[in-house]
Formats: sequence, C-alpha cells, structure tokens
Amino acid sequence: MIEINEMTDKDIDEVCSIEEECFSMPWRREDFLQMIENDHMSYLVVKDAGEICGGAGIREIVGDIEITNVAIKAAYRNRGYGHKLVQALLEKGRELGGKSFTLEVRTSNVAAISVYKDLGFLTEGVRRNFYEKPVEDALIMWKRE
Repeated sequence: MIEINEMTDKDIDEVCSIEEECFSMPWRREDFLQMIENDHMSYLVVKDAGEICGGAGIREIVGDIEITNVAIKAAYRNRGYGHKLVQALLEKGRELGGKSFTLEVRTSNVAAISVYKDLGFLTEGVRRNFYEKPVEDALIMWKRE
C-alpha cells in the first residue's frame, strides 16, 4: 500500500541514503532538517508497505513554488512513485498558496522529464552547465495554473 506523508526527523537518515543513491551532489542532513523546520518548505516521502522508496521537496518563494528535488530508489523507479509524489507536491504547493510551479531537471533525465510533462510542466528555458559531476545543462520547467 502506497502512502505519502510529510517527512519527519525519523525519516531523514533513510532519505539521505536515497539522496546519495540518486545524486552526485546529495543534500546533507541539515538541508532536510531545514525542510522540516521552515513553514515555507515541505518535504514529502512516499512509502510502500512502510518502506520509504522516495522523497521530494518544495519551497515557496514569493508566491511561486519551486520543486527542489525528487529522488526515488532505483528499485522503485518506473513504477509510478515519482508521478504520485509530484502530484502530492503540487497539492501541497497549492496549500501554500502557489499557482506557479518550477523546477530544474538534467537534460538527460528523460524519465523525469516525461513525468513532469505528463503533469503539465512546459520547458521554458535552459541553464547551461547548471549541474556538476557530470557537467550538464538543466531544463527550466514551469506549470502555471
């Protein structure tokens, strides 16, 4: 059974482990603590049968909602977890008053780009050499409601 909840401090170690699996420059424990403590930020975890299989965060910036990261364990990818998690982020962002959502994604991350497009995000720009390890461009995507 899939459930999506706000991350708690008890979830952070597992979320950090997933972050390290997914990204060459993972967030630190302190970054996730800040997501819990700040009223303008939120981090959600998706669980299947009680196991955390992914997480994703948002922050409200002057009325816009930035999706900060989406990380799904390799064993759970391409099974709809990311899609459900981003849908939940959009709902949470609306609760924070957001009507416009933005994110950056590696140009090579075809699976993520497909999820974002399916949820109504459009590519509106490119940040050249935005990512490191390896250096890669980022698509800037927006969903405006």
